[in-house]
Amino acid sequence: MRRIVVVSNRVAPPDGTGAAGGLAVALGAALRGRPALWFGWSGERAERFTGHVSRRRDGDVEIATFDLDEADYAGFYNGYANGTLWPLFHSRVDLARFDGAFREAYQRVNQLFAEALTPQLSPSDIVWIHDYHLIPLGEALRRRGFAGPIGFFLHIPWPAPQLFTALPEHRELAEALFAYDLVGLQTEECVRLLEDYLAAEAGARREGGRMAAFGRALTIGAFPIGLDVDDFVRLASSAPARRACERMAAHGIFRQLIVGVDRMDYAKGLEERLLGFERFLQRRPDMARKVIYLQIAPTSRETIEAYQDVRTRVLALSGRINAVWADIDHAPLQCLNRNYSRAELAGVYRAARVGLVTPLRDGMNLVAKEYVAAQDPADPGVLILSRFAGAATQMRDALIVNPYSRDELAGALEAALGMDLAERRRRWRRLMDDVSRDNVEAWRDGFLAALEATRVPQSERPGPAAVPVAPAGLRAPASLARLSTPTTPPKWAKPG
Repeated sequence: MRRIVVVSNRVAPPDGTGAAGGLAVALGAALRGRPALWFGWSGERAERFTGHVSRRRDGDVEIATFDLDEADYAGFYNGYANGTLWPLFHSRVDLARFDGAFREAYQRVNQLFAEALTPQLSPSDIVWIHDYHLIPLGEALRRRGFAGPIGFFLHIPWPAPQLFTALPEHRELAEALFAYDLVGLQTEECVRLLEDYLAAEAGARREGGRMAAFGRALTIGAFPIGLDVDDFVRLASSAPARRACERMAAHGIFRQLIVGVDRMDYAKGLEERLLGFERFLQRRPDMARKVIYLQIAPTSRETIEAYQDVRTRVLALSGRINAVWADIDHAPLQCLNRNYSRAELAGVYRAARVGLVTPLRDGMNLVAKEYVAAQDPADPGVLILSRFAGAATQMRDALIVNPYSRDELAGALEAALGMDLAERRRRWRRLMDDVSRDNVEAWRDGFLAALEATRVPQSERPGPAAVPVAPAGLRAPASLARLSTPTTPPKWAKPG
C-alpha cells in the first residue's frame, strides 16, 4: 500500500484526542489503519522560524510538525487565511481584508511548508493537501521536483464567481489550483461555481468533461466529507456521554432541550438563530418554561475584530432574550462560551429533542451528522438544518430551513417539538442511513481512487493540446483529467 502524505494547517493525533475541529477529526479517522505521514503546523509560535521538524509516531501514522514565528502566524493565519479568504469564501466580502502584507505572508508560509515537506517525500507517495490555508502548496512542491500524485480538498465552500473576483489576486490563486491532479469540493454546487469562474475569468474550456486553462487540464469533483459513524455511536454510549445525559435529566431538561454547537463565528448564523428562537417564544409563550435552548459557542480567532464583534452581539442578544422570557427559577436560553469534549457533546446531542444547525454558509457541517449518529433509535430527536449547509444536499429528511427567516426557524422549532414518535423514527432512520453510507471512509476512498485514476506517469503526460480521455467505467463525482506539469510557474508560486 502506497504511503499517503496528508498536509493540513493543523495536525492532531489520529485517535481523535485533542482534535476539536471537524477537519482534524475527519483526517485522523481517515488515516487510521494505513501507512501515512501527517504534516503541518504544530499550533505553536516561536520567537523566530528555525525550520526544525518534530516527529512522533502514532501507530501507522508518522506525525511531523514545525513552528511558525509570530509575524508569519499573524499575517498568514489571522491575516490572509482567516481575515481574507475565510470571509470571502463564506460570502462575507464586506468583512474581507485585502492587505498586501497578508498576501506576502501567505505566499511565504506556503513556501516554508514546501521547503520543510519536500525532504520528507518519496517518489511513490500520494500527497493530499487540505483547505484554504494551503492552496499554493501544490505548485510549490512541483517547483521543487515532486512529480507524484497531488490532490487538494477544500473543506469550506467555493464562493460565487462575482465574489471571488473581489480578491485582487483571484486569477493567480485559481491558476495555482492547476498544479493539482484533482481538486475536491464538498458539493456539486461548489464544483459548478468554480467551473463557472474558470470559464468566465480564465477562458477555461471543457475537454471530455475536464476544465482546461493556463495550458493545463484539471479534474474537479464533489466529495462530501463524512463522519466516522461507528466511532461516534460508541462515543455516544461512553461514560462521559452518559454523565452528560444524566446532568441534563438531573436539571429537568432531558428531552426538553434544543441544542446548537458551533464555533463563535459570523458564518454560523448564531444571531439569526437566536432571533428565530425569540420569534418561537413570541408565537408560543406557553413553551417558555417547557424548553431550554442550549447554545455551545466556544470563542474562536479572538484577535480578529469581526469575531470579537460577533461574540459581543451574540451575548447581548442572549441577554436581551432572557431579560424578557426568563423567570426567577428558569431561563429558556443558555449560551456557553467554552469547549466540551466530543464525548460530552455526544451526550448532550443524545439528550436533545432538537438539533439546531443553521449556518449562513458552510462547506458541509459535521455537527449535523454527529447529532444524528448520537441519537437513541428508540426515541430520536429532530434535526433542523440550514439549506445553506453542504449537509443539506445529503440529509433531506431533516427539517430544512432558510436561516435568515425568523418565521421559518420558529415554525421548524414548533414542528420539531410537536413531532410524534413514529415520524421522528422514520426521519432519523433515513438520516442515519445517509450518514452511514456517506461516511469518512467513503470520502477518503472516493477521493484517493479518483486521484490515482487521474494520474499518469510523468513520462506519459500529454502536452496541453492533447488532453487524454478519462478511463471508462470510473465512478467519481466529476469527470477525470490528467495534469501536465507546467513549464512556467504561475506568478502566485514565485518564492517570497
